[in-house]
Amino acid sequence: MTDSDDETTEPFDVEAFHDAVEETGRPVVTAEEVARRVGRSQADTAQSLADLADEGSVERLDVSNDPVVWYPTDWGALADRERVVVFPSRRELVVDQPTQFTRAQLSQFAHLVDTTKTGGYLYEIRQEDVWNAPHESFEDLVGTVRDVLPERSPHLEEWLEGQWKRARRFVLKTHEDGYVVLEAASDDLMGNVARQKIDESHLRAPISDTESWVAEESVATVKRILYEAGYPVQDERDLETGEELDVELHLELRQYQRDWVEQFVNSNSGVLVGPPGSGKTVAAMGVLEAVGGETLILVPGRELASQWREEILGNTSLTEAQVGEYHGGKKQIRPVTIATYQTAGMDRHRKLFDEREWGLIVYDECQHIPSRVFRRSADLQSKHRLGLSATPVREDDKEEEIFNLIGPPIGTDWDALFDAGYVQEPEVQIRYVPWDEEAYREEYGSTVGHEKRQVAASNPAKVEEIRHLLAEHPTSKALIFVEYLDQGEELAEALDVPFISGEMPHPRRELHLQQFRDGQLDTVVVSRVGDEGIDLPDAELAIVASGLGGSRRQGAQRAGRTMRPTGNSRMYVLATRGTTEEEFARQRMRHLSSKGVRVTERDAEAVAERDVAPEEKSDDSDDE
Repeated sequence: MTDSDDETTEPFDVEAFHDAVEETGRPVVTAEEVARRVGRSQADTAQSLADLADEGSVERLDVSNDPVVWYPTDWGALADRERVVVFPSRRELVVDQPTQFTRAQLSQFAHLVDTTKTGGYLYEIRQEDVWNAPHESFEDLVGTVRDVLPERSPHLEEWLEGQWKRARRFVLKTHEDGYVVLEAASDDLMGNVARQKIDESHLRAPISDTESWVAEESVATVKRILYEAGYPVQDERDLETGEELDVELHLELRQYQRDWVEQFVNSNSGVLVGPPGSGKTVAAMGVLEAVGGETLILVPGRELASQWREEILGNTSLTEAQVGEYHGGKKQIRPVTIATYQTAGMDRHRKLFDEREWGLIVYDECQHIPSRVFRRSADLQSKHRLGLSATPVREDDKEEEIFNLIGPPIGTDWDALFDAGYVQEPEVQIRYVPWDEEAYREEYGSTVGHEKRQVAASNPAKVEEIRHLLAEHPTSKALIFVEYLDQGEELAEALDVPFISGEMPHPRRELHLQQFRDGQLDTVVVSRVGDEGIDLPDAELAIVASGLGGSRRQGAQRAGRTMRPTGNSRMYVLATRGTTEEEFARQRMRHLSSKGVRVTERDAEAVAERDVAPEEKSDDSDDE
């Protein structure tokens, strides 16, 4: 056998081809170039490349100046790969085609500003994002940043470190004699920042060049003033535990829930931020057990109050005599009392706060706290404070007040919960629906303001698309969300399912909800009453028929109804093509994108299928 024959029989696989491509330094190669580098004949190499192409390992392309060039298959997807561009001086990042991991990492230290239809994401790193980053040390934070950036950015890292340190310049502590002390990192900060901006009614007297005595009732005010001055305050006081309450939890916490409880115990306050279905209520009961003091739980509505009571009685050692509800329907003050924000905020119910030594305050759906009607409850700064929220965002951009008034965020990494299988990542898709008839388009064009939005939201073609989606997922329990009562009633009639709204009497509403939980109902239409305060478990499918003008939080809440540990979860957002709903849909899904959830877009399918010419359908059937 000759040397030439030996060369021809050398094995040739895709790895050998990749090596040849790398040696040439070009993205595409000819068979002649490969043959020269692997020591084979050109004819034999061309045949081997053809075999690899049949396997899908390489691609071929005919070009004019050379019959064929070859390139690795995965290089064809380069246009869809992730690219991160950093602008350190502006503290902005532009990310094309980000992976779920990258979006989840970015959500821990950056703010999503905008998205594009082509898959581009614009992030901004604000000072409050660094202040509230869920990391125990700057090294942990910068490690997360380096996981995302394509290369080190000393300028950006220097700024991040400065903001990290800035957030730790002021600390609240408890003096050995029991009163509250504000401590600054330097006498300059105390003299030129704290004492200049905070009047004597709040800072009663200096203790030293770096310490001041804080009036007990002014703690929240001191925090707010310094935060607005650019110095968030670390709260390390010894908080009250209230009257002792012996509680034993009958559930086994997951590891991440135990971590949440441990982080809370170490800091005495904080906001659990996790996707719906991650078990924040269960973790809150773990905190209740750890604190061991009488507890006040604040919730948005009475349905949620009843659900909390059932959860506590079913999963802890507490008895019915120890757990009460306080709202428009019931007035029970117990060692554990569950009250609505609205009732607790009324002057005539102040005794709810004043007459009992609460050791723990739980703020469910705590994104409500900054609003004026609920803010009174945040004055209870001497208590352990626990916030719960999947989406602590507000349209007035005051979400930082949530963390300022309650405590730092805990458990913001949704991606880890998706990867561990504790929560099912939803598949979110925006579907653009054409007008059903030209008359509706003309009506949209002739209206203005809110009426224009309502015409787009109520596009009758959406009914057909909803039927199509329900038929695509026949075994999935489905929630259909609407903004307008008229549309909800029409949809419910067309689909022959219940419409749950705020106008429905509580007993009937609870009956339908229980039927949905039990599987007696597989589809319901829901108004805004379903966005918060109602637990709808095991909903695999969510369809947003209207409501795209609502808040970012609303979109995430609705998607959250499908986030459960098992099964495939899907959310479809319907937007009328050529209207403001298109942009609203993208804006309102932006928060989900920032949390690592991929959002896709496509045209509606029902109308397209209906418009297929009859002869085309018959041709297909004949072929079959």
